Amino acid sequence: MKYNDCIYLTLLILALSFSVPVFADDAKARDIMQKVDDRDDGDQRVSDMDMTLIDKHLRNRERRIRTFSKDFGEDAYRIMFFQEPADVKNTAFLTYDYDQADKDDDQWLYLPALKKTKRIASTDKSGSFMGSDFSYSDMTTRDLDDYHFFMKKDMDVNKHKVWVIEAVPVNDNVIEETGYTKSLLFIRQDNYVTIRAIHWQKEGKRLKYFDIKKLELIDNIWTPLEMHMTSKKGSKMLHKTIMTFSNVKYNQAMDDQLFTVRRLEKGL
Repeated sequence: MKYNDCIYLTLLILALSFSVPVFADDAKARDIMQKVDDRDDGDQRVSDMDMTLIDKHLRNRERRIRTFSKDFGEDAYRIMFFQEPADVKNTAFLTYDYDQADKDDDQWLYLPALKKTKRIASTDKSGSFMGSDFSYSDMTTRDLDDYHFFMKKDMDVNKHKVWVIEAVPVNDNVIEETGYTKSLLFIRQDNYVTIRAIHWQKEGKRLKYFDIKKLELIDNIWTPLEMHMTSKKGSKMLHKTIMTFSNVKYNQAMDDQLFTVRRLEKGL
């Protein structure tokens, strides 16, 4: 996420304790996270996405993407087709996000220049997604059983009451796959949307800040329309990614065959 007030962030981080308890999870924190997980996020969604990549010198690169998602029972399939600029056109990304806790999510990336589809291994999911500050792991939902959750405090964020919850991976395998050793999650109390997060990265003493800058109700579904992810080392910005969504529509008719590796390679 992006934070405009670095002093505020620094004080917040210093103020919160990150000792890992050896006892059972906080029951209230776990219950809140279950409600976050159960929140309706829509089915059969179509949208346009603009991805802006900003380097430390504030130079921008823009990407235009068409996205589709569909629920298959408890599983969620998503596919993204890059349309602009020319150097990434026809690149495509497919994710099978499984609800089953002991089943690894499947991800594939099609690279048109190589005419090759690459399956993303679990060991590679902490890597950057298409040069952005989002990782491949960030492009799926995490299983709650992968974490211990602990209540930290209540506070206000942008005039909304939020719970601040600490998420600690249960083992090194989760850390290896996500690249995060722990996270702070800011959950809106009125709608159970995670509107902000701070992620401690496994390597380099770096932090990633996630922030939802625009959130609207579309078809009675809380829908993020602008998200920021900023990578920092101390107070220094290393890189930032902004994702903005438009033309969001739910309950759109779409063929199951859209969510296949064959269609990934064929394109729109």
